[in-house]
Amino acid sequence: MGASSVAASPGRSSEPEERKTVILTGASRGIGHATVKRFSSAGWRVITCSRQSFPEDCPWSSGPEDHIQIDLSDDDSLAAGIAEMRNRLGGAALHALVNNAAISPKNDDGLRLGSIDTPPAVWQQVLKVNLVAPVLLAQGLRDNLEQGKGGIVNVTSIAGSRVHKFAGSAYACSKAALATLTREMASDFGRFGIKVNAIAPGEIDTSILSPGTEELIASIPLGRLGTPEEVASMIYFLCSEQARYVTGAEIHVNGGQHV
Repeated sequence: MGASSVAASPGRSSEPEERKTVILTGASRGIGHATVKRFSSAGWRVITCSRQSFPEDCPWSSGPEDHIQIDLSDDDSLAAGIAEMRNRLGGAALHALVNNAAISPKNDDGLRLGSIDTPPAVWQQVLKVNLVAPVLLAQGLRDNLEQGKGGIVNVTSIAGSRVHKFAGSAYACSKAALATLTREMASDFGRFGIKVNAIAPGEIDTSILSPGTEELIASIPLGRLGTPEEVASMIYFLCSEQARYVTGAEIHVNGGQHV
């Protein structure tokens, strides 16, 4: 998808506008996939990251050369992934970093892991992926983000503020901590012209819904599940010029479920 151009007019340059770039983790499905489509439709270059390689049957033509396979729970893979991101950018500006990747392990019966039965290794894996990786990515890409006066969006969760029927304890704690980290990052990265915000989705209708999720609709004032596209639109807004003075915020995208 080529860069958009500015129509020539008296006193105005006809040079093409800079094409913006976003790096998105957890891009393979659900909210991540919808976010790829939202930014792509606006003409952005989208560099995607996930644990999986790029699927051969995906119709997105720019995908293979702009996809990075990375395991955010592995220190070496994360470091190599950041180096590859910088290489793909080639010294150019980065306008947005969306930390969407997250894991919420279940027990052998597919049920949530609570604070009593979550093993130490699971705690470490969840915290690495959901909390530590976002700030390390921001650190590694800070120069590019500063160059683009970019924005960072951390995807938290309604589970970060209340006990959730399906989300495990480690996941919930990681998301609560990510909300706090968002404020810390907004304070620290602001001096470089980088804004940092979070969105906290509620019950979103994706292919990975836990059985019984529809039972929660009664607790949602708008009376329905959200869509990945609605979440993607809020992520895009926070990365756009319309939100250039918004930083340190956590926006609820849950149909009023938090009230």
